[in-house]
Amino acid sequence: MSRTPAARTAALTVAALTSTLLAVPASAAEPAEAGTVRVHDIQGDTRLSPLDGTRVSNVSGVVTGVRAYGSRGFWIQDTAPDADPATSEGVFVYTGSAPKVLVGDLVRVSGTVDEYRPGGASSGNQTVTQITRPQVTVVSSGHETPAPVVLDSSSVPEAYAPQGDPAAGGDIEGLRLRPDTHALDLYESLEGMDVRIRDARVVGPSTEYAELWVTVEPRQNPTRRGGTVYGGYDEPNPGRVKVESLVPLSQEPFPTADTGDVLAGATTGPLDYDQYGGYLVAAREMGTVVDRGPERERTRARHRKELAVATYNVENLHPGSDPEKFDRLARGVVENLASPDILALEEIQDDTGPTDDGTVSADATVERLVEAVVAAGGPRYEWRSIDPVDGADGGLPGGNIRNVFLFDPDRVSFVDRPGADATTAVGVARERGRAVLTHSPARIAPEDPAWEDSRKPLVGEFRFRGRTVVVVANHFASKGGDQSLHAAVQPPSRSSEVQRHRQAEAVNRFVREVLAVERKARVVVLGDINDFEFSTTARKLTAGGALRNAVFSLPRSERYTYVYDGNSQVLDQTLVSPGIRRFDYDIVHVNAEFADQVSDHDPQVIRFRP
Repeated sequence: MSRTPAARTAALTVAALTSTLLAVPASAAEPAEAGTVRVHDIQGDTRLSPLDGTRVSNVSGVVTGVRAYGSRGFWIQDTAPDADPATSEGVFVYTGSAPKVLVGDLVRVSGTVDEYRPGGASSGNQTVTQITRPQVTVVSSGHETPAPVVLDSSSVPEAYAPQGDPAAGGDIEGLRLRPDTHALDLYESLEGMDVRIRDARVVGPSTEYAELWVTVEPRQNPTRRGGTVYGGYDEPNPGRVKVESLVPLSQEPFPTADTGDVLAGATTGPLDYDQYGGYLVAAREMGTVVDRGPERERTRARHRKELAVATYNVENLHPGSDPEKFDRLARGVVENLASPDILALEEIQDDTGPTDDGTVSADATVERLVEAVVAAGGPRYEWRSIDPVDGADGGLPGGNIRNVFLFDPDRVSFVDRPGADATTAVGVARERGRAVLTHSPARIAPEDPAWEDSRKPLVGEFRFRGRTVVVVANHFASKGGDQSLHAAVQPPSRSSEVQRHRQAEAVNRFVREVLAVERKARVVVLGDINDFEFSTTARKLTAGGALRNAVFSLPRSERYTYVYDGNSQVLDQTLVSPGIRRFDYDIVHVNAEFADQVSDHDPQVIRFRP
């Protein structure tokens, strides 16, 4: 789910032109002449301009923001608004090179109206109305910018998006905006206009791309630690807004912020839209980050008779990763996860990492992590895995990511049943009335089309205090290809679910095979499911009572392992068979809420007495 720097290239190499606003009594409003096109005429009362493709002349407005990076240009706002709340008074002027205007300039712009769709036609994103190929005349300078629209709990509707037009395939772009009814309509009606947020809670940490997420709805689905819980498809938390800065980094570094901090004071600038999160404040005036966020969590140590099983997505770990990443992961295993007995790892890459040279072994990757754990004061873990077929398991090309089991041999033993490889399917046999695996370690139905170009589940048979525990480590297909929450189609399409549904069914079938042999067998299914606890994927995993989801043992405010676009959400899950009747489950928040991350996922651990 993480974005690569290449995907953003220059998009957030923040450098912009700004100027001090000079308060002058003269009004920047120009009298409208007959036939003059105003900004609100260009924007119209839907998401698509009625003048799209039309050449317009002498469109008047005051410059409210200048962007000299990425999509270069500037915003203007008309000082003679109409009376229709559905029509925006601001618009972006795309110059393609560093603009030669300053904030506070009164300008006249001639150019062609265009609907630009960030990410391209296949992205499903909404469009941004802009004026392209402009000719710009500066009439005068030093004007005040129009008073910003305040975004807060009283102005942002609780409903997020309108229902799309069935006749248009669910598209909302042709619908008249209802800014008093839907948050997406409100934001669209303010596209390009100056807005202001004040004293907003940070719900998504600052990133390497110089951005952070806040909410203007302080009471909206809060987590225990200051974030905002994504509780369902009908609860996308409309108050979330991304914040970027127009001030050059050389003049003012972008602030570091963790979830739970506060962006105090006023943050003001034009309301923009991009493909990485939708609506955002392009701030020419930035608030101050106040540290109110929580500390990284540490789970409790397991009791002597408890088996502790954990899972951790270590985000494309390979020998070429920064040594500090290995050290921090190791300290996290020892200090934050309390050295679990069994640790299922996701996103372990092969020994040459992203180099696509046919290497599939991950021995060097795992051994380096094991040594780092020992150096951090933890146990010397042993490990088991199955090398994939080169290029067959998805993920970063050349990386051959796979799932790996680490286990503490002083606490637990691994039952080796040799003979499996990347294409051998695990089976279930009966041995003295108990379910055992035909191969261990092994994979679940690796030739099933459900796992095409995707990580195959790793299955292992463990023994703890004389009891058998079967563990299934998973990394389901990603959400790549799904439309965003802010998409032009509402509700948005989630096409990636189809493969995850088939994967969940395959894992569920395997667990039921185990339970058919031994009704009280102890099975733990865990890992990066890449889907929510309320999703159909999760329901298919638990179908027939084969498994129950441990996340529901936690209060709603603690159910999240990942933060995306300001939503704290569940992607990683742990499920157990009915034979595990009592357990203690903990999501250990050490990464997702913090700007300084060693992975974009939080690990989780379950403890029980077999």
